Amino acid sequence: MGLFDRFRRVVKSNINDMISKAENPEKMLNQLISDMNQQLIESKKSVASAIADEKKLERQVNENRNQAAEWERKAMMALKAGKEDLAREALTRKQEYEQYADQLHEQWEGQHQSVEKLKESLRGLQQKIEEAQRKKNLLIARSRRADAQKKIQSTVSGMSDNSAFEVFDRMSRQVDQIEAEVEASGEIEQMSGSDDLESRFKELEGSNRSDSTDKMLDDLRKKMALEENAGKGADGGSEGSTSGSGSAESGSSGSDGNEDDPLEELKRKMNDEGGE
Repeated sequence: MGLFDRFRRVVKSNINDMISKAENPEKMLNQLISDMNQQLIESKKSVASAIADEKKLERQVNENRNQAAEWERKAMMALKAGKEDLAREALTRKQEYEQYADQLHEQWEGQHQSVEKLKESLRGLQQKIEEAQRKKNLLIARSRRADAQKKIQSTVSGMSDNSAFEVFDRMSRQVDQIEAEVEASGEIEQMSGSDDLESRFKELEGSNRSDSTDKMLDDLRKKMALEENAGKGADGGSEGSTSGSGSAESGSSGSDGNEDDPLEELKRKMNDEGGE
């Protein structure tokens, strides 16, 4: 059991040394598991050596018992041959081998018990190392999480003056201003488009009014041409007078039927002005 006491002392000293250094928990735990596995390998070698000693003692016990049996056979052979002295010597040698075999058997039993305890301890050590491996993984995960939290807290503490957040606020205000300017530009463009549309419609309406005026002028020229032709016909003679009177009557009747005609209205106006 001194082997495992030494193992525990080595592991304990390694743990205390690593904890005192505490440089990197992950490296520390990996190194600890590595040391434990190395100690486990050495413990297995020691147990294997103890098992070999047990097997050797067992083999020696069997050899001495076989020798005792052989000397017993020789004593019987000497006794059959009538040589009692020789038989006594053979029996004496048989007793020596039996006594030595008994002593070796006692040693073998003690070694066997020790080997069984070593085997049990070795199995327990393997289980503890496996458990330590699982705990190592959990501790590493916790260590990483704690380190991340520490970094976050350090970052937050480093921004205690809120300078970084002020930059974000200022940039947010600038973006709001840019968006407002873009919206205003869009509204101005829409207004400009609306004014242009209205001007185009006004231009179209002005064109229509110009066309109507031109038509009225053409109608006026035609009416004046008709009046001139009518005046020339009146200067041609009595027939022309008669026909002119007929024409006048007819014109009178025409004027009665065309009271709303702008040309007739203009004629009447000119006649009134001439009578005055």
